[in-house]
Amino acid sequence: MCDRMFPEESAKVERYIGSLPDMIHGSVKASKTQSMKEEIEFATEMMDKKMLTHAECQAEHKRKFDDTSRNNQH
Repeated sequence: MCDRMFPEESAKVERYIGSLPDMIHGSVKASKTQSMKEEIEFATEMMDKKMLTHAECQAEHKRKFDDTSRNNQH
C-alpha cells in the first residue's frame, strides 16, 4: 500500500498487522493487499487455518492418549 497516497489507512493497517501473532504477521505483511478490508480478510483466513490445525492436532493427541489408556488397562 502506498503510504503517501493513503497515510491514515496505512497507519491503521500497520497497527492491525502489529497486533497479529508472529507467524501470521509475516504472511499478512508479505501479502501486498490493497486495503484494510483485504488485510483483515486475509488475516482472518490465516487465523482460521491456524485454529483448525491446532484443533485437529489436539484431537489426534487425544485419540492417541485414549488408545494408550485402553491398551494399558489389559
